[in-house]
Amino acid sequence: MASLCFYFQVHQPPRLKRYSIFDTDDRYFDDARNREILRKVAHRSYLPTTRMLRELIDRHNGQFRASFSLTGCVIEQFIKFAPEVLEEFQKLAETGCVEFLAETYHHSLSFLYSKQEFLEQIELHLDLIDEIFGQRPTIFRNTELIYNNELAQWIADSNLFRGILAEGAEQILNGRSPNHVYDPPNGIDVGLLLKNYRLSDDIAFRFSDQSWPQWPLTAEKFAGWVHQANDSDGQMCNLFMDIETFGEHQNVNSGIFNFMRKLPSAVFALGDDFKTPGECLDWYDTTDIFDSKNIISWADSERDLSAWTGNAMQGSALTELYNLEQPVKQTGDPALIEDWRKLTCSDHFYYMCTKYFDDGAVHKYFSPYDSPYDGYINFMNVLDNLRLRVQRAGGDIEASA
Repeated sequence: MASLCFYFQVHQPPRLKRYSIFDTDDRYFDDARNREILRKVAHRSYLPTTRMLRELIDRHNGQFRASFSLTGCVIEQFIKFAPEVLEEFQKLAETGCVEFLAETYHHSLSFLYSKQEFLEQIELHLDLIDEIFGQRPTIFRNTELIYNNELAQWIADSNLFRGILAEGAEQILNGRSPNHVYDPPNGIDVGLLLKNYRLSDDIAFRFSDQSWPQWPLTAEKFAGWVHQANDSDGQMCNLFMDIETFGEHQNVNSGIFNFMRKLPSAVFALGDDFKTPGECLDWYDTTDIFDSKNIISWADSERDLSAWTGNAMQGSALTELYNLEQPVKQTGDPALIEDWRKLTCSDHFYYMCTKYFDDGAVHKYFSPYDSPYDGYINFMNVLDNLRLRVQRAGGDIEASA
């Protein structure tokens, strides 16, 4: 028997308004644009997808299971701009058939730059998920599945979580299947669930590609692939993707919703089932070691940090931002701290990426800027204004330089 483990990322960044060196106000975020995008994606994806998933849970008497990670950024926007979407996620929580995961509140890279801020954002996120959905997450996923052995050790030492999601990187698996529960090295006591990126990407990226040899992808065909992949060497198949796969990245005319509606029946017909990440850890034993000395992620073809830290602009912006952490927190000003934290959102640095070819096209698709350089200049203009506010509020800028 194989278990399908669906995990859906739900995130929208706090996009910045166009901010020049001559601007002096402290309203950095483009609420009109953020509302417009959120309402559009809610109509195309969030509402039909959450309602479809609840329909599948009801139709299959709770045997269909799934998990979600909603960032604090997107929950704040749901509350302001689309409360009906948050209500749909709450209805899913009430079924008892979905699991909510933990991550950094602001979808940040703080693990790389400030372990203290990393912990504070995790605790903020845990409290929010508990308040909104009545669950205290026990499984962690770092921003964009950023992971290495150091993160596993930190998570184990924190005693906050019993499992972590990570990319099933082939260079580490070295021919082994991602369809098992793995352990980090050196006796680190935390379970690892690895994304099966080939099967995940068949849904998330290739589904509507008519040049793909496997097009059209039917529920029966896909269920057969999952069953075959686990028949001789596997426990579960971890399908990790953005929730916007449904209706936004793969539009309704592609048949993606009909595919998903038929998938559970096709899976059950082969004797397989669905489990959440926590249930996978409860059900299956670890089988081997996943030794990730270097940092991996699920982004771009390199599956490393280059999407956010690959050029000098990104490095400069991140360094300047985290140099302000202590001065900002010294002020004790909630508005300053909140603005600074919103600037830690990884998307701001993603927009500064200068890659070409397919990866570059993806970055351009998501970016609100005409070029990565515009994204950098706009961000640094905002950061300069924030620095002035911190100085006026008594933060020790010089000590942080």
